Amino acid sequence: MLINILLLLGGFIALIYGANALVDAASSLAARYGVPSIVIGLTIVAFGTSAPELVVNVFAATTGSTDMVLGNVLGSNIFNVLGILGISALIYPLTVKSNTTWIEIPLSLLAAICVLVVASDTMLDGTASNFISRSDGIILLLFFLVFLVYNLMVAKSGGADEEITTKDYSTGKAVLFIILGLAGLVVGGRLIVTSAVSIAEVIGLSERVIGLTVVSIGTSLPELATSIIAVRKKNVDIAIGNVVGSNIFNIFLILGISGSIVPLGVNPDSFFDIIINILTGLLLFIFVFTGRGRKVERWEGAVFVIGYVAYVTYLII
Repeated sequence: MLINILLLLGGFIALIYGANALVDAASSLAARYGVPSIVIGLTIVAFGTSAPELVVNVFAATTGSTDMVLGNVLGSNIFNVLGILGISALIYPLTVKSNTTWIEIPLSLLAAICVLVVASDTMLDGTASNFISRSDGIILLLFFLVFLVYNLMVAKSGGADEEITTKDYSTGKAVLFIILGLAGLVVGGRLIVTSAVSIAEVIGLSERVIGLTVVSIGTSLPELATSIIAVRKKNVDIAIGNVVGSNIFNIFLILGISGSIVPLGVNPDSFFDIIINILTGLLLFIFVFTGRGRKVERWEGAVFVIGYVAYVTYLII
């Protein structure tokens, strides 16, 4: 048990440092060859922050741990809103300034509803079991492609003004760090999946619950760190945009790729998590678009945190 816990922690460290090294090196290489800062931010940096969830899900899908695949995506999205935005709002109220975020918050709610639709085969089609098929995964990827094109169009029209700071690596050093970053992602992802499955077997929790809690929180640590740093610097729009964008990536890109690799059986218990994910998105929508101004107040952040603690407690009990 202790060895598996240490392997799990080592996997998270390798995964996160691998993702950071990959993003820094790829961004430096892109900047060196004249790729615009906005494009780097919308592609390399955005993909990099979702790399931990993607790598873990690919390993889980290919090894047959399909409960962990859906659990990691749903758990990450629930933690992103209730945990990360909740903690961030407690530090400083989150004001939504960007027009793009006003569109992305409803889009993240739509993405949550899409999971319910693609997973409800028994109810919608009368099949014997529920699963996210390869065709469902491809549809989610097409949604992601539309989202990516939308972001690029907003960037080209001047709707996104955030400047991306890149490292100044030589070409050789950048290539080396890309290789090391990819190695960290692969090793870390493998360690997390194998050790998490072993821990679940030892303590008697399902792969679904481990994916919804330990794995999803661990893979969401980059978003947590980014949001807290942004809030402490009073860059509150970055904090909320970071979380909302990550939730859209998790469903359309990561779940889309996972379903395209192998059909994912949907555990009946997972529908509870799917509904919680929808309610979480709906609650964020209500908090932002009602009341005074476009903001998440401290008391609303407290509601998020209390809700997350209650949810995790329910899962474990």
